Amino acid sequence: MADNNAKQQARAEILRLVAEYCDTYHNTDREFTEGQRIPYASRVYDSEEMVNLVDSALEFWLTSGRYTEQFERSLGQFLGVPYCALVNSGSSANLLAFMALTSPLLGERRVLPGDEVITVACGFPTTVAPILQYGAVPVFIDVTLPQYNADVTQLEAALSDKTRAVMMAHTLGNPFDLKAVKDFCDKHGLWLIEDNCDALGSQYTLDGETKYTGTIGDIGTSSFYPPHHMTMGEGGAVYTKDPLLSRIVRSLRDWGRDCVCPPGQDNFCRHRFDNQYGELPRGYDHKYVYSHFGYNLKVTDMQAAVGCAQLKKMPGFIERRRHNFDRLKAALQPAADRLLLPEPCPNSRPSWFGFLLTCQPGVDRNALVRAVEDKGVQTRMLFAGNLTKHPCFDELRRTGEGYRIVGSLENTDRIMNDTFWVGVYPGMTDAHIDYMAKTILEAVMS
Repeated sequence: MADNNAKQQARAEILRLVAEYCDTYHNTDREFTEGQRIPYASRVYDSEEMVNLVDSALEFWLTSGRYTEQFERSLGQFLGVPYCALVNSGSSANLLAFMALTSPLLGERRVLPGDEVITVACGFPTTVAPILQYGAVPVFIDVTLPQYNADVTQLEAALSDKTRAVMMAHTLGNPFDLKAVKDFCDKHGLWLIEDNCDALGSQYTLDGETKYTGTIGDIGTSSFYPPHHMTMGEGGAVYTKDPLLSRIVRSLRDWGRDCVCPPGQDNFCRHRFDNQYGELPRGYDHKYVYSHFGYNLKVTDMQAAVGCAQLKKMPGFIERRRHNFDRLKAALQPAADRLLLPEPCPNSRPSWFGFLLTCQPGVDRNALVRAVEDKGVQTRMLFAGNLTKHPCFDELRRTGEGYRIVGSLENTDRIMNDTFWVGVYPGMTDAHIDYMAKTILEAVMS
């Protein structure tokens, strides 16, 4: 008992010193002065994240553990979904979400190689990569401006007898038209995966009920990379209301294992040695029975510890993002004839990831971006712009196989040529926003 008390006292003292260290040497931001670099995104944290990180390190469990379980439970409660699986990145989350649809456990609804998945080319590549890597066929539809999301009027034109799913992202926090997409999927018996990596905390009202994006389709995904709405360094999550999909996701995440016993618990189900699986001998150790060709995409408990502290701050993060977006949009109204300003999807309340700007005819995007960057304001393109124009599509373009395009992707190409965005992350003050607006206005009005 004495040794345990000494251990707990030492631990408490270490964590006290960690908090003091963080408060002294990390949270020391000076008042903003014009000309200082303004990143498009950054971590926002305090001593709670660092204390959790060290607390986890002192346990030295290293792999997924109690913080992982706490985070999965808390994120599920925040979103209002019963099943949440923590993974090592948002891209891994997208991989698991799509591959879950290929499981033999889904029977006739299983996605097979050669089946088609409707998506958009204007976005991040790892929304599309799992489709191609599996041997399914992405079908690209255009997007609308100034929402930067799928043009739902093209959904029926994209449909074929091979269509099995829709997988697309909510662009920079702005929800796509979930009513139209959900109605389309329900009408034709299609799966819907919401890539929610840039939209955690966005809301959409459907049939009078307001829900978080990522929870309206069959599966939702999130990313916790440092620029995103919250961070744990590297990390992501897959969430669903469907218990079978949850079981498949966890199996694929954990090497394809059939067993669902938590880490460190050898016989949680009480049936480790008494069942028959496949052509294995009866009683074969269930912890080494594999129902899928899976991966190891788990997260460490140290990452999850940071995420647990971050998740508590999410409501404040979301409100600050909305405040920053609204302030920047109001300040840029004088340039509305030269820059197309973003608009939220009807029936939505976005948790904005960034502020998109599309140059009107006569405004040179490259010159404007250089001028803004020279003044210290960091910018980004809308990720791939048009993914089908990238070198990774060279071979597919040569063969003319492996994907389909509906229409001309006219707005997608315009975004590729004329669009950029700046940040609205919660670490930005009104002074940051006002300077960004001033810098953009000076550059575009000169």
